[in-house]
Amino acid sequence: MRKEQIKKIIVSQGLELKNRQKKNENIIEREIFSEIVQDKSSLVVIISGIRRSGKSVLMQSIRDIKKDSDYFLNFEDEKLLNFTVADFEKVEEVFLELFGDQNNFYFDEIQNIPSWERFIRRLHDEGKKVYITGSNASMLSRELGTRLTGRYLPFILYPFSFREFMRFNNIVPVYKHGILLKKEKVKVEKAFIAFMEQGGFPEYLQLKNSRYLSAIYEAILYRDIITRYDLNKEKPLKELTMFLASNIGKPISYNSLAKVIGVKNATTVKEYFGYLENSYLGFLLSKFEYSLKKQIVNPKKMYFIDQKLADIVGFRFSKDRGRFLENIVFIELKRQNADIFYFREKYECDFVIRKGRGVIGAIQVTDVVHEDNRERELLGLIEAMKKFNLKKGLILTDNEEDEVKVGKKKIKIMPIWKWLLEGS
Repeated sequence: MRKEQIKKIIVSQGLELKNRQKKNENIIEREIFSEIVQDKSSLVVIISGIRRSGKSVLMQSIRDIKKDSDYFLNFEDEKLLNFTVADFEKVEEVFLELFGDQNNFYFDEIQNIPSWERFIRRLHDEGKKVYITGSNASMLSRELGTRLTGRYLPFILYPFSFREFMRFNNIVPVYKHGILLKKEKVKVEKAFIAFMEQGGFPEYLQLKNSRYLSAIYEAILYRDIITRYDLNKEKPLKELTMFLASNIGKPISYNSLAKVIGVKNATTVKEYFGYLENSYLGFLLSKFEYSLKKQIVNPKKMYFIDQKLADIVGFRFSKDRGRFLENIVFIELKRQNADIFYFREKYECDFVIRKGRGVIGAIQVTDVVHEDNRERELLGLIEAMKKFNLKKGLILTDNEEDEVKVGKKKIKIMPIWKWLLEGS
């Protein structure tokens, strides 16, 4: 590309960002923001996550508090389609001409440029601070692992958590002596119902238009998967994604899914799962086993990045509230960087959390605890607690609170909204 072309793009992107900031005053501080800005190291900061989760807005929030904030370029711009790694030198020259000497660099969706990591490595070696966003886990991790090992800090940005959703809607719960007031509790419960129904994609919460989420899904499917991995057929992938969105948290096997979507072998299904995870659209959950080989061959479970997106993509005759609650808990655990598995022997426990070589927590999720399911929910949780020698267990429900003692073991039952607010 010619240098003058690059200069025009950088200037136009800067003007566009300023205009967008004037229109959008309701910017919610993301929970990982403080951790990122408190970093004083020279490490490259990598912010990854699904499309439209707010990565670009987060990057602008970081720029807003930095003295050096002008060296910005968004590689999603269609005018940069012919950009190559050799053009990075021109970008540096343009930055210097337009803004003078600065130490901080900001690049959106840089993984679109082959061999981008060579340039970033050089900037790092020169003592520059670099902030990067990207929406493809595989492409980022592959390059990071080859040339930037030990030189970067990774962060994943998910759609709004329930706490962020509350702030977006200007709901600040009031406590008295550490107890939520009754009127405030009603507000929080209503907010959680809304969160269940609306999900956490920031722009969707402003627009409230389902076609917006459908457009995100189509962009991920076609741009991030079909085009990027050069797939010949779109139908099997779409059918697989719809099946998964319709069967959140249910055991699946590659062989059975190969028959469902009409592909020849399980390897293709496994590859599709990899594409879905790389785009942050969905996540696989393995059964806990001490043997890695058993973990690999046992059935997996799949959870979606956002409950509203799953509702739009999937096919169901009724609202599967219990599964959506389970999905919310799973994503929150991912947000906390927990190492999660499901557990099953005679009974089943939804989530066990591993730390190091041991399991430190067990969680069961259900809509309500009543006579018909109480024994099942307790038995699955207690079995996991005994297996891993846990003194405490947790049952998360729609809106119940209690404590159950079984021998020397304590089981706490609490509303999911309360667990989410407390940051668990």
